Amino acid sequence: MKESVSGCPVEEAMRVLGGRWRIVLVYYLLDGAKRFSDLRRAMPQISHRMLTLDLRALEEAGLVSRTVYPGVPVRVEYALSEEGRRLRALVDVLAEVGERLQTPGPSRATDP
Repeated sequence: MKESVSGCPVEEAMRVLGGRWRIVLVYYLLDGAKRFSDLRRAMPQISHRMLTLDLRALEEAGLVSRTVYPGVPVRVEYALSEEGRRLRALVDVLAEVGERLQTPGPSRATDP
């Protein structure tokens, strides 16, 4: 991952959570542990490679834990760590904003 340039805490958060999918992964993991295939079904537009890279980055940042269960085939589950669960308030606010943005309203072009 890239290094923080300014040392600003917001920049650090965006470095870890930025991009198209990472905060969406946190959103889905707030409901509980998920297998890789569950996350792929929930987010069909994400590539296998990007899902792998983003899960690894979130794990490296201490926000996601990865548990491997022995068996054939091996079963792997991803869950939010305690630190990752602290992102619930942020995700809730983002979801609220997203819902408002999806709701049709008056055109901004006609607003004074």
